[in-house]
Amino acid sequence: MKFLHLSDLHLGKRVNEYSMLEDQEYILREILRIIDEEAPDAVLIAGDVYDKSVPPTEAVELFDRFLVALSRRGQKVYVISGNHDSAERLSFGGRLMTESGIHLSPAYAGTLKPFLLEDEYGPLALYLLPFLRPAHVRRFLGEEIHSYTEAMEAVIREMAPDPAIRNILVTHQFVTGADRSESEEISIGGADNVDVSVFEPFDYVALGHLHRPQNCSSPRVRYCGTPLKYSFSESGDRKSVTVAELMEKGNLNVRTVPLQPLRDLVELKGTYDELMRKSFYEGTPYPNDYTHITLTDEEDVPDAIGKLRTVYHHLMKLDYDNTRTRKNSVIEALGEVEKKSPLTLFREFYELQNNLPLSEKQEKYMENLIETIWEEDNA
Repeated sequence: MKFLHLSDLHLGKRVNEYSMLEDQEYILREILRIIDEEAPDAVLIAGDVYDKSVPPTEAVELFDRFLVALSRRGQKVYVISGNHDSAERLSFGGRLMTESGIHLSPAYAGTLKPFLLEDEYGPLALYLLPFLRPAHVRRFLGEEIHSYTEAMEAVIREMAPDPAIRNILVTHQFVTGADRSESEEISIGGADNVDVSVFEPFDYVALGHLHRPQNCSSPRVRYCGTPLKYSFSESGDRKSVTVAELMEKGNLNVRTVPLQPLRDLVELKGTYDELMRKSFYEGTPYPNDYTHITLTDEEDVPDAIGKLRTVYHHLMKLDYDNTRTRKNSVIEALGEVEKKSPLTLFREFYELQNNLPLSEKQEKYMENLIETIWEEDNA
């Protein structure tokens, strides 16, 4: 049975104040072309369909057109919500869509029944598990659950997948050791980590949440990544969709199909004169790409952004790398702050103020407090 694995569409996203809707519409057409060529038995969308829990109208209309196009092809589609989505909004009308082969996951409610599929190798159970936090699981299962790993273990115990048949899980979590990029949310001190060992009962785990395509310990547990680049930390990544084929139990083949965007995200570095020479940019896609330019001139170039945009029409970010900026430790420190979790920032602040580290009890208290605030803000 062949599955096409997608995630983290983030429809409606803006990158450095640029709307990505045109690029997203283009890449969804590319994905439809790949679906036509691959003819999968089902399409799996592992969360973060939208970039915000209340998405703009244009994003909702774009996803609607994508689902209609899939339905008209007779394609089965299984969609879960991610941490950026509202599970209730995403699953609205789900019972009606089921008749068209579009299956939308509801919010987790304490039980999870699989969709039962079958091919020449026998039955296959497909489980859809939306993004969840420990508090979600405690509410329904009434267990002493504190960590994300404990929450996932409890949910999988309740599911009780049959080891005699093939089992697939579609979920949206951060697996310990996986590689983040800058376009993802930073959580509290790694508290959202789920240990990969909890997924042992499954023949394939279609993950969403992280934006880089990657395996977690084996191809059996995989992030397909975003179909587009959403930060310059991903400028060197190759975006793709993942195709997972399950034959008899224990026989899995995973491969990728590359995606070519309408505009790439690229980083360019050099002096103003070097970057403005026709010999540098002519015949390249740079003038149409989203660019981050780093000028190495020792003196600031007057109206550099305006001048550079006459060639690089989608310049998103401009900075300098010269003797002055390399000595400016304050700017570098501010950049580092943005990459740190709230718990790490509080830990460093406490140590700076008190000349001693947080105790284990204090750190646990702060972790629980920040998690409570995090959950209330995302409720």
